This record gives sequence, structure tokens and C-alpha cells, in this order.
Amino acid sequence: MLTSKFKIVALASLLAIRLVFPPADAAAQDAPPPTPVTVVTLEAKDVTLTSELPGRVVALGVAEVRPQVSGILVERLFQEGAEVKEGDPMYRIDPAIYAAQVQRAEASVAQAKAAVTATDKEAARMTELVRRNVASEQALDDAVAARDAAQAALLVAEAQLRADEINLEHTTITAPLSGQVGRALTTQGALVTAQQADPLAVIRQIDRVYVDVTASAAEVVRRRRDAMKEGRDLADIDPTVTLTLADGSTYEHTGTLLAAEAHVDAQTGVSVLRLEFPNPDQLLLPGMYVKAHMPVDKAMGVVLVPQEGVSRDRRGQPTALVANAENVVEARVLTTLGTQGNTWIVNDGLAPGDKVIVGGLQKIAEGSPVAPQERAKPEAASAEGATEGATEGTAEGTDGAAPAAE
Repeated sequence: MLTSKFKIVALASLLAIRLVFPPADAAAQDAPPPTPVTVVTLEAKDVTLTSELPGRVVALGVAEVRPQVSGILVERLFQEGAEVKEGDPMYRIDPAIYAAQVQRAEASVAQAKAAVTATDKEAARMTELVRRNVASEQALDDAVAARDAAQAALLVAEAQLRADEINLEHTTITAPLSGQVGRALTTQGALVTAQQADPLAVIRQIDRVYVDVTASAAEVVRRRRDAMKEGRDLADIDPTVTLTLADGSTYEHTGTLLAAEAHVDAQTGVSVLRLEFPNPDQLLLPGMYVKAHMPVDKAMGVVLVPQEGVSRDRRGQPTALVANAENVVEARVLTTLGTQGNTWIVNDGLAPGDKVIVGGLQKIAEGSPVAPQERAKPEAASAEGATEGATEGTAEGTDGAAPAAE
């Protein structure tokens, strides 16, 4: 009887123990499987750091077309918005008055030449008479003086003729430089005056353009201090300067830094840097707002982390979730140096070989087991898309695995 009661108690105790502590294989069967996530394995790289500076496009050359003589505009000789070459005629002023002045100056020159001839003969005659002791030295001196005065008057007449000829040439207003002319600012029949304040048209050279960007005083100080550091080699920095246009697109041509103004504006606290860019398609227009990306330093051995794998914690610090060697999620606090394209430049918090989670972040938390799956590179994705129609079995397998890795 006692033996039966003992067996019943033992069986009840064993049953209670199995209910409280299930077998290991049963617990393993009840545990959820690791969550599939998409990861990117990081690699060490040397990255050129850039600084984004605002700026304005400036024409390589600007010339305001103004008349150099007064008169009535009788003809416009250019097409608005067209390309002009240096010396091309643009306007014509009524030349009648200036042609008459040239004729008058020519007559004055002829008259002065006749006077020179007469006085030259008189001086020669007086020289011969003095040699024969027929005339006095005073008479010879007067004849020579008259001859010299006539020659001087001839030079004055010729100079006046040249000035009148120049004025006649200026009745045809020509382009002072090659470039693109804007709209005509004066109509035919208008009265214009020499050296007037209002231009007749404006010509701008825009086949190459300047971009004047502004850098803060702190940026200028940092650049100069870096340049003065001993043993610092800036020759390895990529000198290419790129532009971002007002619509957010990147300008296809690169530029160079020409000069940095050795002056900081006392009111705004900024200094001006001048860049030069080719503009063969005339996409950059004077006055256009742009953003210049200038190289400032080179970071050695950093890692590039996709932006979708970086978030901010409550204190605003950048963080990332990493799948460690045991495929368990770890949170890392990062130190960044900026961005490059769609990636963050990280110099602390992550190391080469770390697997940063970029897909499936909503399903996991720190300490969760995961099944990492490497994200396909853009080149591999393009090749896969190209063969999708030809290899149906491979495409189906890819399509079935892709949702689990998101």
C-alpha cells in the first residue's frame, strides 16, 4: 500500500517538473527562428572630404556697349541674343556731320601743306641772299621761323584730321569683345550721346564662367591652419570641384579653384573664393545660384555606411545596428565626418568587416538573433535584371528570397 502511494507521489512530482522545466529539444522547437535581415559588409577606404559652399555664377567678361560719339541711331546691325565676335558692327549712327568734319580737316591739311611749301621756298631764298650779302641775318631768321610755324600748323591739321576720321569710324559702333549679346536697350531713331551712362546693349562671355563662393571666417582659418601644419601633404587631395544646380542636379563639368580673396568682409564675416568652370552648353547663366563642393581634406581608412542603415538616438547621436559574429544584433554609436553621395563617412564606431543592417530594421531590436543576407551590389542587381527573362528558374528563386531579406 505504501509502495503504491510512493509511486503515485513520484509520478506526480516528475510530471510537475516536466511541466515547469520542459525538455531542451521542446524549448528549441518553441523558440522563434532568426529574423532575416539585409546587411552590407563594410570595407576600409580613403575618402576625400568636401565642403559645400553657396555661390553665384559670374560671366567671364562683361562689356556694356556705349556710343563714343553723339548722333541719331539709324540702324541696328545685330540679332538680340546672338553670338557676336569682337569688332562686329552693332549700331550705326548718322555719319553725315562727321563726314563733313573730315572734309573740313582735309582742307585744313591741304592749306597747311601749301603754307609749308611757300615758307620753305622763302627760307631757301633768304639763305641764298644772305650768302651774297644782299639780305640781313634778321630776314633769314624770320623766314626760318615762318617755315617752322607752317610745319607745326601742318602737324596740328593732320592731328585734327585723324581725330575727325576716328569720330567718323565711331559712327559704326562695334562689339568690344566676343560673347553673347542680350536684348537691345535702345531703339532705332533714338538720340545717343558720347559716353552716356545707359548702355545700348550688354555682351557677356559665358563659354567659360566664374563661380564666386563664400566661405565663413572659421572655414578660412581652418584652411590656413591646415596649410601651415608641418608634414601635411595636401597633394593627394582630389582638386576637382563640382557644382549642384538650383534644381538639385549635379553639373556635368568640373571646375578648378582660381583664387581666394585675402579679405574677410567685416559685416558678413565671409571671404570670397573664385572658381572657373567650362560652360559649352551655356547652362550656367550669370547670377544663377549654385552650390560648390570643394575638397578640403582626405580621410584615411574610413568606412562608408549606407544612409538607410544609420539613425539617430534620443540624444541625436548617429547609431547603427550590426549583426555580430554570433548573428546577434548590436547597437553602435558612430562618429561621422559627413556624407558622400548616399553614404555616411564613419571614422569611429564601425570597423572594416562589420555587417551593418540596412533592411528589416522594423522587425528587430538590440539582442535579437538574425539571419543576415548580403545586399546585392548595383552591378550584380543590373546583371540579374538583364537575365530575368532568359532564366526563369533563377528569377523565381530570387523573387522568393527577396521579401524575406527586406
